[in-house]
Amino acid sequence: MPTILTHPAIPLALGVALGPNRIPRRLLLAGMVAAIVPDMDVIAFKLGIEYANQLGHRGASHSIAFALALGMLAALAAPWLHTKRWVAMAFVSIACVSHPLLDMLTTGGLGAAIWWPFSDQRHFFPVQFIRVSPLTMGRFLGPAGLTVIKSELLWVWLPCIALMATALATRRQAAK
Repeated sequence: MPTILTHPAIPLALGVALGPNRIPRRLLLAGMVAAIVPDMDVIAFKLGIEYANQLGHRGASHSIAFALALGMLAALAAPWLHTKRWVAMAFVSIACVSHPLLDMLTTGGLGAAIWWPFSDQRHFFPVQFIRVSPLTMGRFLGPAGLTVIKSELLWVWLPCIALMATALATRRQAAK
C-alpha cells in the first residue's frame, strides 16, 4: 500500500485542479480523509481477522461499494461541507476509490477487493510500479521506507504536483 501520506495526494490534486469554487475547503479535507479511511481495516489484524478475509486488509473497505457508501454519508453532510449533495457524494466517492486504485499499483500484498461484495477476489493492475509500504514502523523507518517514499514521490506526488501547478497557472492566466 502507499503510505498514509500519499493517499490524500489524489483528492488534494483533484480539489486544487477543480478549484475552491467547485471543491470547498471542507469538502477537500473530507476527500483527503476519505482517501485514508480504507486503511482503517488494519484494525482487523488486532481483532484476529486474517489479511485474506473479506474484512481483512485490502478487503471490503477497498471496494467501490465502500467508496459509494462513504460518498452517501458525505451527501448527508453536504450542507456542512458547503456544497451540493451530488458534489459531496461524487468527490468523496472518487477520493475513497482512489485508495484501492493506488494499492492496485503497488508491488506487494494481496491486491484490492475492488468488486466486493460481488467478488472476494483481490486485484492488481497489470503493471505495479509503486513500492509497497512495510506494515511495521520498524521497517518503515529503515531503508525499505525510504525506497517507498522515493517511489511515491516519483509515481504519485510528482504527477499530482504537475496537475495542481498546471491548473493554478491556467486559472491565473484566465484571470488576466
